Amino acid sequence: MTETTDAPGYPAEFAERYRAAGYWRGETFGQMLRDRAQAHPDRIAIVDPSGEGRRWTYGELDLRADRLAAGFLAHGIGKGDRVVVQLPNVAEFFEVVFALFRIGALPVFALPAHRETEIRHFCAFTEAAAYVIADVSEGYDYRELASKVRAEVPGLKHVFVAGDPGEHTALAAVPTEPVAVIPDAPAPHELAFLQLSGGSTGVPKLIPRTHDDYIYSLWGSNEICGVDEDSVYLCALPAAHNFPLSSPGTLGALYAGARVVLARRPSPDVAFPLIAAEGVTITGLVPPLALVWTEAAAETPYDLSSLQVLLVGGAKFSEEAARRVRPALGCTLQQVFGMAEGLVNYTRLDDPEEIIVTTQGRPISPADEVRVVDDEDNDLPAGETGHLLTRGPYTIRGYWRAPEHNATAFTADGFYRTGDVVRRTETGHLVVEGRAKDQINRGGEKVAAEEIENHILAHPAVHDAAVVSMPDAYLGERTCAYVVLREGAAPVKSIAIKKFVRERGLAAFKVPDRVEFVTEFPQTGIGKVSKKDLRAAIAAQVAAAAAAQR
Repeated sequence: MTETTDAPGYPAEFAERYRAAGYWRGETFGQMLRDRAQAHPDRIAIVDPSGEGRRWTYGELDLRADRLAAGFLAHGIGKGDRVVVQLPNVAEFFEVVFALFRIGALPVFALPAHRETEIRHFCAFTEAAAYVIADVSEGYDYRELASKVRAEVPGLKHVFVAGDPGEHTALAAVPTEPVAVIPDAPAPHELAFLQLSGGSTGVPKLIPRTHDDYIYSLWGSNEICGVDEDSVYLCALPAAHNFPLSSPGTLGALYAGARVVLARRPSPDVAFPLIAAEGVTITGLVPPLALVWTEAAAETPYDLSSLQVLLVGGAKFSEEAARRVRPALGCTLQQVFGMAEGLVNYTRLDDPEEIIVTTQGRPISPADEVRVVDDEDNDLPAGETGHLLTRGPYTIRGYWRAPEHNATAFTADGFYRTGDVVRRTETGHLVVEGRAKDQINRGGEKVAAEEIENHILAHPAVHDAAVVSMPDAYLGERTCAYVVLREGAAPVKSIAIKKFVRERGLAAFKVPDRVEFVTEFPQTGIGKVSKKDLRAAIAAQVAAAAAAQR
């Protein structure tokens, strides 16, 4: 893949190396599904228990993707067009994305939690041709959101709705007779989709993934996680998130010819009955949910004995919590540490228990190049803590349409600066120590401090704001907003600041968990706000409150 104005590709010498080594197999997602459907058309691919319950075979999913692909083409959506997909865990998610994969249009994966501010940005920045939503999910009407966004983004031509379309177009009305030949079908080295980054500035950057590189991460993950055609993967986290999509996730399960079971919510009351009914063998959770599951398992009447592997990732899993998994759930814990930009690390199923509970794993591929460096990019020996840099056969070489950011996010020789602070053990396993960027990891959801600060600063009574992480036993980190009010401003309550941020159209997980009013911020020696001191102050308050409760 050559360098383009949209996304830097893999240099030719690296692409040749990855193909020669067999990492890139020359497959596309559209052909992958076709191959599985031809090999076992009657095997169940997707189980969607919502509504009356649906069980789509590989043959049905393939035909549905074909018919929807033809319908998208008839609506003028074709190769290279961007389509923002914001669907909950429903079967239509896979029908839509495989239809887009088949015609070479690029899904832009949005999460159900995203609201007007984020969706407007995604649609405008990508110049999206279409936006695909559910009608109502978890009490939220996405049709109203779509109407607002469409009014503000003139280039957005279509809104397709799974369910009652309201003023938009019903997704069910789009499919038509399959076309014999897809015009200009995508090639393996070309882009398959755009994933969202966490981003330290709050404006998510777009991660361009090719068929070649992402499919390698799927089958590489399958080999490590023991996923084969007999596996049953429970998608408990939002389907569009990179972790449940590819580690090994729903796409990994479909690559293996396995069965994917969709849970509308990851809570034990929803997930446990599905595990028992479908014989789920593997699933993935973020640490807070893993804690909930281990606590709920002791009282559940459901048979969870089919569950063989629980993957935990998205945020660091504490050692104490990790030790509870096997006794509580009777399955193997597999820690996962990765990023939508590429590199994924797993503990292995045959690793000693001590490594499984104390590390976040080692890379998928022998071709993953991992560096741990100091502030001057000097390599550090095993055991020392430093910044994680990486490049490899499924790690991007640059963000989509972000040349200025790429100049700092990647080294001159193509290593991605992950922003993670880690140490590497003598066995090659990584232990995550934190983040270098000004970003809070709230139970696996990345919250950019700068974005929230900018919204708080829009409040007429606010002079300055600083958002930092505070420790939390359940989520790992929560957000604390320190606020300095304008001189002479009327008193403002913390609930008013939270309400103000929420009403600006942000996802709920970005609303500050706590607001502290101060008259001034501590400063560093050069006059910058000392977030280190603010973090220390709130950590001390949290610790004191916890001690008082004991």
